[in-house]
Amino acid sequence: MADPIMLTIFFIVFITLLLLGLQIGTVLLVTGILGIFLLGGIGPLTGILQTDPYARVASYALTTIPLFVLMSQFIMHSDIVKYLYHLVFKMSRGKPGILGVFTIILGGFLGAVSGSATAISATLGQISVPELKKHGYSEDLAGAIAASAGTLSTLIPPSIGLIIYGAITQTPVGSLFMAVIIPGILTVLVLVVCTSIMFKLSNKGRVAIDEVAATTTVEDNIPKSKYVISIIASIVIMGAIFGGIYAGIFTPTEAGGVGAFVSLVAALLLGKVNKTFIKESFMSTVKITCMVLFIMVGAAVFARFVSLSMLPRKLMGLLEPLASTPMLVIILLLTTYFILFMFIEGAAVILMTVPITLPLAEMAGLGALEFGILLCVVGAAGMLTPPVGLCVYAVSGVTKTPIEKLFKHTTIFAIAVVLVVVSLSLLFPQIITWLPSTM
Repeated sequence: MADPIMLTIFFIVFITLLLLGLQIGTVLLVTGILGIFLLGGIGPLTGILQTDPYARVASYALTTIPLFVLMSQFIMHSDIVKYLYHLVFKMSRGKPGILGVFTIILGGFLGAVSGSATAISATLGQISVPELKKHGYSEDLAGAIAASAGTLSTLIPPSIGLIIYGAITQTPVGSLFMAVIIPGILTVLVLVVCTSIMFKLSNKGRVAIDEVAATTTVEDNIPKSKYVISIIASIVIMGAIFGGIYAGIFTPTEAGGVGAFVSLVAALLLGKVNKTFIKESFMSTVKITCMVLFIMVGAAVFARFVSLSMLPRKLMGLLEPLASTPMLVIILLLTTYFILFMFIEGAAVILMTVPITLPLAEMAGLGALEFGILLCVVGAAGMLTPPVGLCVYAVSGVTKTPIEKLFKHTTIFAIAVVLVVVSLSLLFPQIITWLPSTM
């Protein structure tokens, strides 16, 4: 068990590395190695480093990442999203605020077929941020919208976090998928409202309409055939992926391959495929995939330290005397999870703590179903908050936007999601339980 001196040294190193501006994967890996060494010495550390990093990334579920990133690269380099953004802007009669809403919805669709929040955030950082900037959004707000949209993959089925939670608690995954639909829709609505309000309050947004109009005038000579191909390609990609997964025709990994193939065909029809297109698409796929997997490796080692230090168990043990006030127990549990999700990747938190916390939640009146959905909502919010909001770091890594500028906006998104969605779900449990009860 960790003593106060070891924990103090650990947190000093952790904060120092963050302040030095190191990438989050490096920070998690270095501090995890240091923490394990301080707790158990070189023997346990060697054993963990020999097995945990490989076990974390050598997972069939993670094979969705490179395929969906490749699909996104084909989409981005073929300008499909550019044409869709331009078309949506024209149809909205020059109201660029619609594009932020479109990005949130796009994040929900991509998240539904991937399940990796960091991968989707990185993808949207490359696809959506440049288009939002062209249409009047500041760089930091555009990046914050992309990160917030990426977190929807923790909620929209098939969610990896829900699958892991169902396996641990023996809760039917189908029921979890049904239960998360309404909270997921509420989360999308909250993000949409926040996006619209923050864009209107932005000075950049208020003065950008003339600039956007000029851009629109220049690009009005885009052939209508490109719009038609982009729309058809989008419908076919989404239809094939969603229909394939939910009809049981494709696994998520196979669906990513189908999406990449359809995207490549669309790029061919749009006349975008050449040597540069192929080279840039595959190089970017390798870079983004390696970045995401390295973050996961760091999170795995860091999570092992947290587990060995017994910190989650000690935190949860403090709640036991409060069993006579159930709502206070629930609030403290969710607050603790909110803090944990700030620092640690969601699957690791669930694996470490749910066996300890679920009995406390059930003692406070929450069933396994409700508790799992609330964890996912809180987890999505935690991935947007400092100091270690993984989705925010993913966007910052691909856009080079300073992390503090992104956190300024994403923290507001996170607080709004927790206050609205979690509060409504606690006040009206039917938001979570109604759809599963109709199965």
